[in-house]
Amino acid sequence: MLNLKEWMEIVDYKITNGCDYCWECYGPNTYTLDSWNGVNDEGGYSFSIIFDTKNQKVYEVSVHDYTNGRAYRMINPENVDKHNKEAEHKGVLTNQAWDDVDYVDLDVVDDFIQKCLAIRAGENYDTRVQVPVDLSDEELLQYMKIAHERDITFNKFVEDALRRAIELDSQPVVSTC
Repeated sequence: MLNLKEWMEIVDYKITNGCDYCWECYGPNTYTLDSWNGVNDEGGYSFSIIFDTKNQKVYEVSVHDYTNGRAYRMINPENVDKHNKEAEHKGVLTNQAWDDVDYVDLDVVDDFIQKCLAIRAGENYDTRVQVPVDLSDEELLQYMKIAHERDITFNKFVEDALRRAIELDSQPVVSTC
């Protein structure tokens, strides 16, 4: 998870708002900071962080790219269930960032940072989501060899494999009974 120092560097230490976080899912000492460039459309963005004021633990970070109508978020994995339960209890759509824009939840800190920096700079960025893949050294070597045989990069090989797995998983189950 991103830490407070990393978030402050992303926003270039520009804080535009702060207040107590009013939900209970992250505990009693939570505070939220925002950094907004003051624009809601072309060139507009805002960043938010929710953290514990006692121990500085970060619970959630988000970025809103108003220019492109996109929103990204990371919730500390230890707190996702608590957040979702409170959202359900409050009757709030868990994934809605604003209007018809849903959050894209990210798992890789560097993915979040790169998107934030590009949004702040007004640059194009990769909208794909990075997925952490944990492979043993033996598996890594085997898959790199296969990618080499197919004359594609290892990243392309993994991306293709993940796409195929998702496609297979989303196919309807046909009963033969």
